[in-house]
Amino acid sequence: MLSKGAAQAMKDTKHKKAKKAKGSLRVGLVAADPLRILGLQTIFPDGGPVEVVPLSVPGALDASGVSLILIDSACTDHIFELLATFRRTRPRFRLIVLGLEEDHDHIQRIIGAGAKGYLAHSAKESEIRMAIDVVQDGSVWAPRKVLARLLESTSAGAETPAGPAKAPKFTQRELEVLRLLAAGHPNPAIGRELGIDVATVKKHVGNLMRKVGVDNRIALSVQAVNQKMFLGR
Repeated sequence: MLSKGAAQAMKDTKHKKAKKAKGSLRVGLVAADPLRILGLQTIFPDGGPVEVVPLSVPGALDASGVSLILIDSACTDHIFELLATFRRTRPRFRLIVLGLEEDHDHIQRIIGAGAKGYLAHSAKESEIRMAIDVVQDGSVWAPRKVLARLLESTSAGAETPAGPAKAPKFTQRELEVLRLLAAGHPNPAIGRELGIDVATVKKHVGNLMRKVGVDNRIALSVQAVNQKMFLGR
């Protein structure tokens, strides 16, 4: 039988774990290679802001408590069929594919099939962390050339809305946000860099999209780079 002090200590430990779990982002991981699983768990240890939850292919479709799933394409010969199944049955899940391929055409197919991000097996820890932040923010993580292609294919054949007669004018703060956004930084990182909260960052991003005449962050960042908008007017 536990002493009163030991019982209280155990209760406090459970409370702390529950509190940490409540505030952490649970990321599912579908991978067959134990080293891949261990590597991700090393990057995101227990008790941190991100909790890695190993999943099987069928188990991932019924996963609860996760909104983002990393899928190692090496664990299946049918990655496109798997992405199609997620897209059809679990559209709320944000998916990031891990793979050996670094060919832009292949990555574009992965994103086009429903993934919100693609990471090469050789990706650094900083890239993995940033990709998760960006995708969790609701944007897409992929090489800029792939994003530009996707943007072009999405807008191809669509009528171009009449834009403003003059080039958009940005405030100094909007230009600062735009530079960081174009560099691929997610909202929390932009907020930390500029000393503002995430809600304010989102407000600036919304204003930027309205001024540029686009309806998503991908189009905004691609146009910002292509037209060098962050250099000011």
